Amino acid sequence: MAIANRQFLMSKIIVLMGAPGAGKGTQARLLQERLHLPQISTGDMFRALAETQTPLAEEVRAIQQAGRLIPDELVIRVVEDRTARDDCRDGYILDGFPRTAAQAGMLEELATRQQQRLSAILIDVALDLLEKRITGRRSCPVCGEIYNLYFRPARLDNQCDRHPGTQLIQRADDTAEKVRVRLETYNRETAPLLDYYQGTGRLHRVDGTRSPEEIYSDIDKILNREVVQA
Repeated sequence: MAIANRQFLMSKIIVLMGAPGAGKGTQARLLQERLHLPQISTGDMFRALAETQTPLAEEVRAIQQAGRLIPDELVIRVVEDRTARDDCRDGYILDGFPRTAAQAGMLEELATRQQQRLSAILIDVALDLLEKRITGRRSCPVCGEIYNLYFRPARLDNQCDRHPGTQLIQRADDTAEKVRVRLETYNRETAPLLDYYQGTGRLHRVDGTRSPEEIYSDIDKILNREVVQA
């Protein structure tokens, strides 16, 4: 019985948040690998749904074909449909959902129905540091090695250490102007969501300026602490 209770307490929905460049993708991958929880992306869900012939899929297609936004009530139905599968029985990591306070409230209700505990974890990095992380990012077109002009420059000017003579490249959307727009949009759209989780006492902030392992260690401590307190 003790083991069963512990499994129930560890059953968890992890809402992982972070601005572009904060390292959210790295932490999602580590959580997925080490806790064996699926990472659920709303984008992936809707793409997969488009390939099916269910009543829910037909409803979503009709809205999309009409050029309308999918209402929150339908988004949460899609999330509930996906997370009802066996691979989510012990919990899951949400990527890209919720996006609004209204969706967060609906997710709380879903967590109750699924008998899951919910934690919102923000990988917190100052916007000026994020801008340097992204705009300074360069990669080798041969091996994919990642460099950064500010934090991890190549030994030779803009050339890969592993492939001398190969010029490093910058992603088209990593320019200063585009990065500022992305970060400002994130900040504007995420602020109400952070306020919501702060108000419910579910928000945990993790210092995202450190190494991936140090960040993961903090997240792991948060999750384990909540199990003990449950």
